[in-house]
Amino acid sequence: MSEDCDLTELLAVLDDEYARAILTETSVEPMSASTLSDRCDASLPTIYRRLDRLTECQLITEETELAQDGNHYSVYSANLDSLELSLEEGEFSLDLSYRDQDVADKFTQMWEGMR
Repeated sequence: MSEDCDLTELLAVLDDEYARAILTETSVEPMSASTLSDRCDASLPTIYRRLDRLTECQLITEETELAQDGNHYSVYSANLDSLELSLEEGEFSLDLSYRDQDVADKFTQMWEGMR
């Protein structure tokens, strides 16, 4: 689990219907905030607030894409692969696994970050 996000905060994030909708949509393909706004039937400020919380908990990753006109914009992808909550000896534990990222994708992100 992310060091920035404890169990209570993570469960609160996942309790939010918009956060779950964002995770669901971005698990299929990367999407911009405006596309997520349309797909999740939520305002852009709502989407950005949820994206911030999801990013803090490392459930979403952000990448920059270059548009045909030379502008750039962010797209978001679900980073969560699975989540397992267990209760043993009076304590909850949470085990998160994240999606594996292709080495070529990591190199591309690093290269784009240097521009």
